[in-house]
Amino acid sequence: MFDEKSYSIKMDKAIEVFSKELSSLRTGRANASMLDLIKVDVYGQQMPINQVGSITTPEPRMINIQVWDANNVPLVDAAIKKSDLGLNPQIDGQLIRLPVPELNEERRTELKKLIKSIGEKCKVSIRNIRRDANEELKKLLKAKEIGEDEEKSSEKNVQTITDEHIKIVDEKVSLKEKEIMTI
Repeated sequence: MFDEKSYSIKMDKAIEVFSKELSSLRTGRANASMLDLIKVDVYGQQMPINQVGSITTPEPRMINIQVWDANNVPLVDAAIKKSDLGLNPQIDGQLIRLPVPELNEERRTELKKLIKSIGEKCKVSIRNIRRDANEELKKLLKAKEIGEDEEKSSEKNVQTITDEHIKIVDEKVSLKEKEIMTI
């Protein structure tokens, strides 16, 4: 029995990962999710910043991290500097301030390219999921578990689901590009 829904769910997950990657891009506005992909090496393991301190955005261009354990402040500082966000942490005791600079034209163009490439990667994963679905259909047809008509109609449905998901990715890419270009 062929299950289109499971492939649709896989495509949804690909878009979920894509959205998380997009939200971690620096757009010139302070956003706590920018720090989501940064991991800090504390207590012998990699942890997200939000598990070693609380993150707030008191102003549109400022992110504050209140680190709970004073020993972790230099580790958080190092992890932020090592990331490709281009932020310069200012340390004040256990508080780390991250001023978010405005984006210059060059950085915006770079970000647009990056957004497009992240979008392409997501579309490739969606197409790979479609390919897996079509391969499963061919196996089922070969094993005579489904007829040719059912295979064709399921293939068509999988293509429709794929097109819908790719359209969502394209929309998210163009929204994020607009966000970057209008600041």
